[in-house]
Amino acid sequence: MTTTAEHLRIALDGRWRDVKDAVRKELSNDIFKPHYTPNTVIARTKVAEQLRIMADHGSGEDGFRKGHGGTGDVGAAVTRIEMLAMSDLSLMVKAGVQWGLFGGAVENLGTERHHEAYVQRIIDLDLLGCFAMTETGHGSDVQALETTATYDPVTEEFVIDSPTVTSRKDYIGGAAQTARVAAVFAQLITPDRVNHGVHCLVVPIRDDKGKDLPGVTTSDCHYKGGLPGVDNGRIQFDHVRVPRENLLNKYADVAPDGTYSSPIENAGRRFFTMLGTLIRGRVTVGGSAAAAARVGLDIATRYALQRRQFEEPDTEQEVLIMDYLVHQRRLFPLIAKSYALQFAQNELVGKCHELQTAEDPDAEEQRELESRAAGLKAANTWHATRAIQEAREACGGAGYMAENRLIALKADTDVFTTFEGDNHVLMQLVAKQLLTEYADDIKSMSPVEWVRFAANFAGKRVMKRTAAQTVIQTILDTRQDNEEEGSLFNRGTQVKMFEDREEYMLASVARRIQGKSKEMSAFEAFNAVQDHVLHAATAHIDRMILEAFVEGIESCQDSEAREILGMVCDLYALSVIEDDKAWFVEQRLLSTERSKAVTRGINDRCRRLRPYAEMLVDGFGIPEQLRYAEMLHPENIPDA
Repeated sequence: MTTTAEHLRIALDGRWRDVKDAVRKELSNDIFKPHYTPNTVIARTKVAEQLRIMADHGSGEDGFRKGHGGTGDVGAAVTRIEMLAMSDLSLMVKAGVQWGLFGGAVENLGTERHHEAYVQRIIDLDLLGCFAMTETGHGSDVQALETTATYDPVTEEFVIDSPTVTSRKDYIGGAAQTARVAAVFAQLITPDRVNHGVHCLVVPIRDDKGKDLPGVTTSDCHYKGGLPGVDNGRIQFDHVRVPRENLLNKYADVAPDGTYSSPIENAGRRFFTMLGTLIRGRVTVGGSAAAAARVGLDIATRYALQRRQFEEPDTEQEVLIMDYLVHQRRLFPLIAKSYALQFAQNELVGKCHELQTAEDPDAEEQRELESRAAGLKAANTWHATRAIQEAREACGGAGYMAENRLIALKADTDVFTTFEGDNHVLMQLVAKQLLTEYADDIKSMSPVEWVRFAANFAGKRVMKRTAAQTVIQTILDTRQDNEEEGSLFNRGTQVKMFEDREEYMLASVARRIQGKSKEMSAFEAFNAVQDHVLHAATAHIDRMILEAFVEGIESCQDSEAREILGMVCDLYALSVIEDDKAWFVEQRLLSTERSKAVTRGINDRCRRLRPYAEMLVDGFGIPEQLRYAEMLHPENIPDA
């Protein structure tokens, strides 16, 4: 018989639950048992061994098309790599770089000649690669990369060069030691001295013995804040020549005589189309951070159900720390957000799968996917940083011990807020797309062009809902009250408050842009409203996450599990409102008395969820071995 906790897990696992169960079983093998070590040699050796075992079991196949040696199951590929975060985030990053970023670049930007030469070898780990995009001088601004790939028609070769100190490829996973080949992003320059913008080429960097090839200089980043199992490194090129055929030429090509051609005429659109095909990495990073957060919250919750502090009056028993409201207040809202984000991540992975396996994906849907992936990556990674820190603090000194996993989770996820896109930059992208109604060329616009475009925003747009569209509309249509009078536990009231906040913010930021652009330069106007832009983007993502949660509850088959999920959803919604309470009060969408009811509502849901604390983290589906922390073993808990 299926338990309520199992029903919670089934609902939370979503469409690829069978893949998740299979990975859980694989990760229960002793070789994947978490073992923290700051020693980079030991950590890198361990990850290399684990990655080889995964390859032998076919783990790299899902992300590649059937004709290239894979299964073509994009959703399964993303899911598998996300799940690795529960074991070792270094392993997750190494697998993501090899099969997701490097392999994804070759498959999605290359053509048949590249697929035949490289893909099967990438799947089997016969060809280890790296993804050489970020440079010392430019990370978020990919269009401004300085590495050059200049075509020489005499030899029919591209000359790859790092012309400045800041053009050095930096922080590249695999570049320090293991990668033999790099997918290098560089400014493509033809013999007529025209720069056609950033393109990607396959560039060998080491020989079979691991020595740098002529003209290539690699170096090791050594110790970082975390991820000791990832050999991050730097690459510099000194006029390195590669054959013309090494250009990944799906979206642009150079003929033997140096003539440039592309099926996409607009340079900006071509650039963002190329980057858009690599969106899987951003989706995976967000999902992996969320998985790590769930491990941290699982450990902290179980500790709180064992640890006692301070004697209860008139008893001889000390109080479980989970019975204190303040402790519930620390952990339950974060558990609720983990549920909410996972339902949203499930929708995102499903959409990514559909578009990346479609014969002719819809351009507008692709732009919406990119916006959603950007916003959820930011939401997931910021949540991981906050949740793991809170979990560490909630375990006191024990949480600071390496044997209890939390410090490694904290250290390893820290960088997730800035790689695969700095979160603040990504949230600006979300807001830009909202304000320009997915205009074709907006992403290639400078701040100046964007402000001029947004200044004409009429403040009217169609609310684009998630998969829960029908359910949400029914909830709103059947709602009998309004925000100020209705129960804060009413789902329609919650949804309407989230929708109203998003619509109001978008309209008001547009008005601010219109006003500012009349009195100052376009760039100054852009700079002056950035805080407002980020707030509007946050409101949009919050609303999407709530809608995904509603859909998740709807899909749950068990009545008790649905009831529990309903309370968790209340806690998520009210926590978001509480975090932005000042804005709701300022805009007179919430009275001061009503705002106090939000706090009371959160306290109520925390108390009601207390009996289900263990069940809620059971719903995360983390195998015993992967949540392993010494302090959770009874013999290590001090007697009360």
